Amino acid sequence: MKLGRIVGSVWSTVKDEKLNNCTFFIMQPVDEEENPMGMMQVAVDTVSCREGDLVYWVGGAEATFPFADRQIPSDVTIVGLVDRLDLEEKK
Repeated sequence: MKLGRIVGSVWSTVKDEKLNNCTFFIMQPVDEEENPMGMMQVAVDTVSCREGDLVYWVGGAEATFPFADRQIPSDVTIVGLVDRLDLEEKK
């Protein structure tokens, strides 16, 4: 799993019917210090996140695992909200 910050929403009235009732967000992947990493991505939300939330996500084939039929066309799925990050100090 990877970390990301929700930076925006995607509204779509026409989409693949397997994506009906799915919410989409624009997510910026981040490292453990919340520095941006790579390009922003459109992600399917499974945890009712909001703009500004720190989330963890999965990509590739794992992006379909949260869905019962696993037949959705998604490469990125948000699977959790981060409440807190506890990082051990480097010595």
